[in-house]
Amino acid sequence: MDGKLGTILIVDDNEDILHAARIFLKRHFRRIDIETNPVMIPTLIQNDQYDVILLDMNYNLDVSRGHEGFYWLDRILKIDPGAVVVMITAYGDVHMAVKAIKEGATDFVLKPWENEKLLATINAAMNLKNANREVSDLKEHKRKIYSDLDKSFSHIIGQSESMQRIFNTIDRVAKTEAGILIYGENGTGKELIARAIHRQSLRYSEAFVTVDLGSIPESLFESELFGHMKGAFTDAKEDRPGRIEMAHKGTLFLDEISNISMNQQTKLLRVLQTGKFNRIGSNKENVTDIRLISATNVSLHEMIKESKFRQDLLYRINTIEISIPPLRERLEDLPLIVEHYIKVYAGKYKKEIYKASEAALKRLQKYPWPGNIRELQHSVERAVILSHQSVLQPEDFFAPKMAQPETSSKQNPDIDHLNIQDLERMLIRKALQKNNGNITMAAKELGLTRSSLYRRLEKYGI
Repeated sequence: MDGKLGTILIVDDNEDILHAARIFLKRHFRRIDIETNPVMIPTLIQNDQYDVILLDMNYNLDVSRGHEGFYWLDRILKIDPGAVVVMITAYGDVHMAVKAIKEGATDFVLKPWENEKLLATINAAMNLKNANREVSDLKEHKRKIYSDLDKSFSHIIGQSESMQRIFNTIDRVAKTEAGILIYGENGTGKELIARAIHRQSLRYSEAFVTVDLGSIPESLFESELFGHMKGAFTDAKEDRPGRIEMAHKGTLFLDEISNISMNQQTKLLRVLQTGKFNRIGSNKENVTDIRLISATNVSLHEMIKESKFRQDLLYRINTIEISIPPLRERLEDLPLIVEHYIKVYAGKYKKEIYKASEAALKRLQKYPWPGNIRELQHSVERAVILSHQSVLQPEDFFAPKMAQPETSSKQNPDIDHLNIQDLERMLIRKALQKNNGNITMAAKELGLTRSSLYRRLEKYGI
């Protein structure tokens, strides 16, 4: 390897010029292809990748007006919109040069040329090609990152009536610029809904930036959202953009928005009203264009009554409200969700597990799922990891917390007031808890067969 880079195509009907150019340029570039017949251009550029194309403007059929050159410039750019084309001609018409550049040419050289000037022009064109390629690669890399990030959010599963209403709302509001406020308990999939809206919006090719406002200390709020300049505070070692700046032209998702203080709410409201913000330590006013989606697990209307949330901020963020029901209120969707996560984790952990048994699904549907979809997802993952069977059984899902009894007056009953059924229920729960939900071990300790224990679990709703 001699270190030379770049492939050049030169198209000119003058063979002497072609050979002279090739002799000079081959000392500087890896390969120089020449062609006298412009009709061959489509075949050449479809079969090869050229960093720079030198294209004569005038051929035998059109000696001085440049019409053929413009025609082939147009053909090249239709085949490869990213092509870098330098037009060459013996006629130094300024208007022709301006027109060529307006129509997509990168530069314009006159012949006969000075070799060093030709080399400088080609090097500048090659630098432009490399810059364009880097931008294209960065965009593709960015697209892939967002695509990979979205894979875990690519399925909103549910056929219940409540979920169908949410799907319908997403379809209607996604392509608008309306602010969206998503209500839902922890683990119901608020971010999943927000990403679905972004993917169907007109901003889908831009960034989706998330901010968990519940995890940001108040002292870091402004830096996290608005960014800062180097030296703005003790730990500001370099300039850093904030999440609002990163979401420019895209979607900003503010999760747990109820956690921000009244002072923070005022600063956020200003950005939403004006579209302007300042990095910490800078007097320069930046402009941002974002689509805002917010989420919370508490009622902001109740917080307004308690003077904990600004009413004018609520008006800004909730043009459309979407309320996600907890899993316990749409248990008809649970089998579909379990099936989905079994496929995901069986593939991830290379396990030949195909489904959950009917008994397992019935048991899962009796559990209240305080952690909602997130808790169910983790339970399925745990079951897939630990199971040695191709069909998951109820014991595969019995984590200790799931085996614990519901909070009630019977959780720690006075033994003097128990009947036989209460005693049996209590013993079964204690055995399950002691054995970490393992049905086989619990049945053995209770002196029961597995099938007998399953019948009692069904009887007592455990």
